[in-house]
Amino acid sequence: MKKHLKVEAIEQGTVIDHIAPGQGIKILKFFELSKGRQRITIGLNLPTYAGEHKDLIKIENTVFDQNQANQLALFAPKATINVIENFEVVKKFKVAIPEQIAGVLICPNSNCISHNEPVDSRFNIKQESGVVKLKCHYCEKSFISEVFKELH
Repeated sequence: MKKHLKVEAIEQGTVIDHIAPGQGIKILKFFELSKGRQRITIGLNLPTYAGEHKDLIKIENTVFDQNQANQLALFAPKATINVIENFEVVKKFKVAIPEQIAGVLICPNSNCISHNEPVDSRFNIKQESGVVKLKCHYCEKSFISEVFKELH
């Protein structure tokens, strides 16, 4: 059986692989990846060798570091980041849920000071019994990660 690429290879950049089906578009919107001038290729519901499906995002001329990649873990906890140079994978790592995230999410508490003051949002993150909880640094209210997925 001949192997065919479903999504075109990129020369330089980042590939976010093993995204759960349906999360690729959410990641694109949430992290505003399409706001830049880099070419982005997105594959939705692509078949895997295991007979399942996944989403995939390729961003040319942009390299994610471990910290940036870990922010994706809230939406795609099983994602793999591939750094590409000259059409080859030169670095590959899995995302991990960070201990803290700043300036990315908006606090769901409308009374939180982060809505009215010129401060970046900041959340401490804990995983308890498989549930990811985020606690706002300012109002100290806790939220499950699913709340943030539905805000955008």
